[in-house]
Amino acid sequence: MSGGRAAVITGIGGYVPPDLVTNDDLAQRLDTSDAWIRSRTGIAERHVIAPGTATSDLAVEAGLRALKSAGDEHVDAVVLATTTPDQPCPATAPQVAARLGLGQVPAFDVAAVCSGFLFGLATASGLIAAGVADKVLLVAADAFTTIINPEDRTTAVIFADGAGAVVLRAGAADEPGAVGPLVLGSDGELSHLIEVPAGGSRQRSSGPTTDPDDQYFRMLGRDTYRHAVERMTDASQRAAELADWRIDDVDRFAAHQANARILDSVAERLGVPAERQLTNIARVGNTGAASIPLLLSQAAAAGRLGAGHRVLLTAFGGGLSWGAGTLVWPEVQPV
Repeated sequence: MSGGRAAVITGIGGYVPPDLVTNDDLAQRLDTSDAWIRSRTGIAERHVIAPGTATSDLAVEAGLRALKSAGDEHVDAVVLATTTPDQPCPATAPQVAARLGLGQVPAFDVAAVCSGFLFGLATASGLIAAGVADKVLLVAADAFTTIINPEDRTTAVIFADGAGAVVLRAGAADEPGAVGPLVLGSDGELSHLIEVPAGGSRQRSSGPTTDPDDQYFRMLGRDTYRHAVERMTDASQRAAELADWRIDDVDRFAAHQANARILDSVAERLGVPAERQLTNIARVGNTGAASIPLLLSQAAAAGRLGAGHRVLLTAFGGGLSWGAGTLVWPEVQPV
């Protein structure tokens, strides 16, 4: 982003629910094992919501932490990236804004599955660039376990629940924390690779669903893997070029924590060494749209991400959707 008003990160927070599910826990009810899950996904444990908890509960916790990190009690807009809204109608973001005490600010949801944070970042940046808002709270939250078939070992071992949030303010494009060039894309012709078939207007207008599994998330793993690696690699290269960076200039690579094999393949294709890769998939699993901000928050808290680091972000999700972007990490204290 060059010229005009830029969106600058000024606060960050992450949240995972307290209930922990280990691979051994899953092995007690699924035909799997700790070794099988680790070898194929890189995941050892994940956090899940308790009964009666919803996406908005996760979003409020992460939002509170981001606002505290930024030292702000008010923003001009709230954007929530999620695939698991509390209900089909209305959007969940207005409830999050109300519970955070933000008054009657504009608040709305963005649906781009696991690419949601990057699409939300573009949306929040656009609100700031257009002068609609001076400060925006961007939250990415998913309760993915609510749409996963608990008996499907191909998805139940991967997906988890969590939230991450950032506060963005109007600033200059050349200051730390400014959101750099963003590359976004989609391919609706391949939407069948990642989907929940039932629950929408097409199924409802066709009558009751006859297959209970249609209510659950499904993914064609092999094809998804191939497209994820290709799209994230390409988008990352393009974003770096737009920022006038070489891959060697990247200090930290923060990819959507989809699957360890995907992460390794993308990093290898880009030429990003292991010591520059940020990862938390072993402890939190795939948290959907929350993945990147949760990763950034935890990495900053652990000292793995510091002021001045040049960060390359990338994600891939249903839609199909994908994206990448750059920023120089600011002086910000995660909460």
